[in-house]
Amino acid sequence: MSFTKAQLVASAMIETGFTRRKSAEVVESLLAILKGALESGEDVLISGFGKFCVNQKQERRGRNPATGDQMMLRPRKVVTFKCAGKLKALLNK
Repeated sequence: MSFTKAQLVASAMIETGFTRRKSAEVVESLLAILKGALESGEDVLISGFGKFCVNQKQERRGRNPATGDQMMLRPRKVVTFKCAGKLKALLNK
């Protein structure tokens, strides 16, 4: 099961004592800042958590899984995440 944005807002409420509306505004603002940085091509490093990187993928051959037809996949940007050592150690206790 995934941790949802609603659960994140509820957790922020508990941790900060803010109202649900204020917690939702804080979460939305944080996500907007992260999206803006990634959209402009910047990497986002959160110490102790990890690094979100924007990578450019080249054009390549692929296939349509439904039909098996060959096709060219266009160049695109993708976001990758690399876990910080501290978080990795915490997960593997």
